[in-house]
Amino acid sequence: MGKLKEKLAKTVPALRDDIKGFVKQNADKSVSEVKVSQLYGGMRGVKALVCDTSVVPPDKGLIIRGRPIGELKDQLPEAVFYLLVTGEMPDAEALESLKKEFSSRSKVPDYVWKTLEALPKDSHPMVMFSLGILAMEKESVFRKQYTAGMKKSEYWDATLEDCLNLLGKLPNLAAGIYRMKFDKGARIEPDPKLDWAANFAHMLGIKDPDGSFADLMRLYMVLHSDHEGGNVSAHTCHCVGSALSDPYYAVSAGLNGLAGPLHGLANQECLRWVIMVKEKFGGVPTDEQLKQFAWDTLNSGQVIPGYGHAVLRITDPRFAAFREFGARVCADDPYFQIVDKVFNVIPGVLKEHGKAKDPWPNVDAASGCLLYHFGMTEFEYYTVLFGVSRAMGMCSQLVVSRALGEAIERPKSVTTDWVKETVSKG
Repeated sequence: MGKLKEKLAKTVPALRDDIKGFVKQNADKSVSEVKVSQLYGGMRGVKALVCDTSVVPPDKGLIIRGRPIGELKDQLPEAVFYLLVTGEMPDAEALESLKKEFSSRSKVPDYVWKTLEALPKDSHPMVMFSLGILAMEKESVFRKQYTAGMKKSEYWDATLEDCLNLLGKLPNLAAGIYRMKFDKGARIEPDPKLDWAANFAHMLGIKDPDGSFADLMRLYMVLHSDHEGGNVSAHTCHCVGSALSDPYYAVSAGLNGLAGPLHGLANQECLRWVIMVKEKFGGVPTDEQLKQFAWDTLNSGQVIPGYGHAVLRITDPRFAAFREFGARVCADDPYFQIVDKVFNVIPGVLKEHGKAKDPWPNVDAASGCLLYHFGMTEFEYYTVLFGVSRAMGMCSQLVVSRALGEAIERPKSVTTDWVKETVSKG
């Protein structure tokens, strides 16, 4: 038994009993109300989900299990996954155990590659990624044990097995898709001596003489790992998983949500804007040139990509971590210099403009230029990177949800006529 499973086996029963008792004592108490604007505005701000893995306070940014993301930027993704699932950082022995778990589960079945090779050449990388995961559903431990008959109290154990198997394979799968889709040559076998993210960097095959790209992958995987339970990918995964669909179904569904332009494509749009700025000015613009260009952009009815956030009202700490990395690794890169200059100029413009609720940069404002610096110029692939990372959050939320014995998600819907009638009575 791995150290992670051993830890959960000790803590899950007490945790489940605690939640059961809490709900029983407080079942009729209210925690939220819903306004008409929220009903028609994507339920934004409605407190209707429980997610214990992370929270995003508007004035602080992402906090994972009580730890600000800025404090985790130098950790390995394996340590962050352990933290997401258990609420505690692993000791050296537990971390090494989890690294070995992922490494030993990294082989992608041959039938998956044959499935992907049968797709049209112009298939999107996210289609390939989601399909590759779905194709592996036949491997599900949860489905097999559920079919054979298992106690509800054991659901988390089989779910964890699926999640460890899936996460162990994702870097291999994603890297193979990159090389297949963009004609990079034969797939590169995983190196059992490397950690999860460094192995991903290795299998992508991008030149990395000093290990900086591996460091970027470690940072990228940590920063994008989780972001509460209400974003589209997390919520979709939770909803599908609440029907006791196994993690292969649920994570694939979550990734299909991540593929949407309003969720997972933002870093591509940010990078396109930065490239456009460089081309327009023939290099890094002056502060005045950038300021005027920003005003021209806003006055034409467009937005500045990467600035503003649905929840945050501060500079995204994940942006700060990427900016710090860029200043250390590629300070002379013109694209990074533009990103840095935009950070110094744009918030002032947006404040003066007055229409932006949040004039500060989010994580997407910086991540794309760093990938571009290392030669990953295939914009279509960026969401796959996001997906590899976010799978840690989706999987951890599935494990915790099964551990707590949460019910199938089934909110009540109403008609517009009912809303109008109810409001008129108020």
